Amino acid sequence: MKRLAPLIGVVLAAFALVPAAAAQRRPYVGYAYPAGGQQATKVQVKLGGQDLDDVHAVTITGAGVSARVVEYLRRLNNQEIQLLNEQLKELKRVNATTATSAAAASETDALRALQQKVERRTREWVQTPACASIASVVLVEVTVSPEAEAGPRELRLVTARGVSNPLPFHVGQLREYARPPMATAILQVLGKEATALRKRPATEAEVRIGLPCTLNGQIASGEENRYRFEATKGQRLVIATQARQLIPFVADAVPGWFQPVLALYDATGREVAYADDFRFKPDPVILYEVPRDGAYVIAIRDGIYRGREDFVYRLTVGELPYLTSLFPLGGSIASALPPTMSGWNVADAQLTALAGEPTTATASLGASRLGYQSNALPFAWADLPEMNDREPNNAAASAQAIALPVIINGRIDRPDDWDVYEFTGQAKQTIVAEVQARRLDSPLDAVIKLTDAAGKVLAFNDDREDLTAGLNTHAADSYLTFRLPADGTYRIHIGDTARQGGHDYGYRLRVSAPQPDFELRVVPSSVSVAVNTSTTVTIYAARKDGFNGPIKLTLADPTAGLSAVAVTLPAGQTTTRLTLKGPSAATPQPVPVVIVGRAKIGERDVEHEAVPAEDRMQAFLWRHLVPARDLPVLVFDPKIQPATKRIARRLPAPATAKVNPPTANRPKFTPQQITGRLRQLKLLYEEGLLTDAFYADKVAECEPAS
Repeated sequence: MKRLAPLIGVVLAAFALVPAAAAQRRPYVGYAYPAGGQQATKVQVKLGGQDLDDVHAVTITGAGVSARVVEYLRRLNNQEIQLLNEQLKELKRVNATTATSAAAASETDALRALQQKVERRTREWVQTPACASIASVVLVEVTVSPEAEAGPRELRLVTARGVSNPLPFHVGQLREYARPPMATAILQVLGKEATALRKRPATEAEVRIGLPCTLNGQIASGEENRYRFEATKGQRLVIATQARQLIPFVADAVPGWFQPVLALYDATGREVAYADDFRFKPDPVILYEVPRDGAYVIAIRDGIYRGREDFVYRLTVGELPYLTSLFPLGGSIASALPPTMSGWNVADAQLTALAGEPTTATASLGASRLGYQSNALPFAWADLPEMNDREPNNAAASAQAIALPVIINGRIDRPDDWDVYEFTGQAKQTIVAEVQARRLDSPLDAVIKLTDAAGKVLAFNDDREDLTAGLNTHAADSYLTFRLPADGTYRIHIGDTARQGGHDYGYRLRVSAPQPDFELRVVPSSVSVAVNTSTTVTIYAARKDGFNGPIKLTLADPTAGLSAVAVTLPAGQTTTRLTLKGPSAATPQPVPVVIVGRAKIGERDVEHEAVPAEDRMQAFLWRHLVPARDLPVLVFDPKIQPATKRIARRLPAPATAKVNPPTANRPKFTPQQITGRLRQLKLLYEEGLLTDAFYADKVAECEPAS
């Protein structure tokens, strides 16, 4: 044992140097449950992810919400679980004895509390989780003030050397119900799928609720959650799901994401309403007018009965305002009139601006009724002349005359409808026709074509790839640009590709000369950099209406000593990298950084901020840049190690030998096994899962094989 003590010291010292030498991967958070909380409440939130060691802080955008880390439960390996099972056996043996003094009773209480803690870790451990990347858990306490504005925020975890991706966290106005959080889901094995099913207590199969409310749950494999409530005749109920909205994934990605399905049953068990989506969005909504007083049941499940701990939902139920469309979908910055609302329970509601200002490209509008806020819909701003379509204008003979430049606010009123607009053009004149519809939550799948006076098709477009589409996997808005061959009359035709139509099929059609411009995205949406070193981010440019000029990129303002050498995105290119240099001192918390791009477009000097974004893949091929609200940067000093709550001791050889001398039955370890074993013991001890005596005994067992 004397020859072992120096070895233990060397190994422990080596552990302290590993974080400084090894590259730190970016922390990742895969889900948050529950994904929101009511105003004036405290909520314990469970987050699953990976690379979350030394997590110590939580950030949430917006005012009125704060959070703190309660506990970090990292994923344990088989050897660590074996050690905990041995420790648990010893604790049960010791705790079986009765305390005979106050001091002994105090010590026994501590050991019993440790036993409960170890029992929980071993009980919830899964050897083969269904998704290993969300198997490490962080428990967070979120405090929502009464003054916190209702709506979505973004939550991130902060470790000693990084800031995670963002996840939505919603501030709600209604009473909230939350089912107990799931343990880590087990990987299904072909032929043994039943072993992976969640064993929910019978008391949780159906929950009684009072309206209005918000329901929080997680769907396990093969599971259906049911909620029973009373309703009265004439109530116009809104049952709206948030699922994909809670985890910014791409809709048809693999290995399979939550596709919620809603069903509503009456008191006899008859299905009276069903939904598996809402228009082009995968989160279902049921709008139901109650025909008679009585009990009703809402059921929610996955479309093909999959399940996992990140199958998280929020279900809002009640006679609440819900917007289905606005018209027009946008307006002029200078003279826009309030749009007309359509939806449920909005007849006496007030239209409110939820986010954005008329100086930005898009704002979010909602309906407020009886103190309750509806869902939000986008509303576009522009600085061109605007007009509305006038029926009949569905054929060349009845085409509506327009003068360029113009933005036309219209509707495809009925299935197989076309709107036709006629203008006079000149030879060699370049015109652009662009539709905004799907980007503004319209169900329209637009198609446009340009014809001459004789009806000959000169240009045609259905869909156009859009770098700024975010989570919208179908870029259904049309765009074309064309140089006119001669003076004369031309017509723009707009319809729906699937020959659908109706009251909510609104659009904004811009017909004008090119308006060159650009938008920027910066990936990833959080960055960490060591002091006196540098890191890079990727900048994407969405060039508009033929703009191909250079764009100069730099920090808007140096923050906390961070700096960046300006780079120029060359003419015609859409991607480059910007290097951020860390200062000589670490930042205690992440600091927000803004990157801007500047360009000369004609006689104008144009400047735009780069929108932070996460790079997401759709089914192995297409990539989507999902916007985030901010770009936090953490500067860390790799020489400074996070403080541990419990320091693993270097045990002196004589004392260890006296406590538990080596025997012939003790296991023999190779030097490589010793390194791993000591690391496991150190981590478990520092996490407060081992007693001093058990830790000393197991360290003493680490004797090299002779």
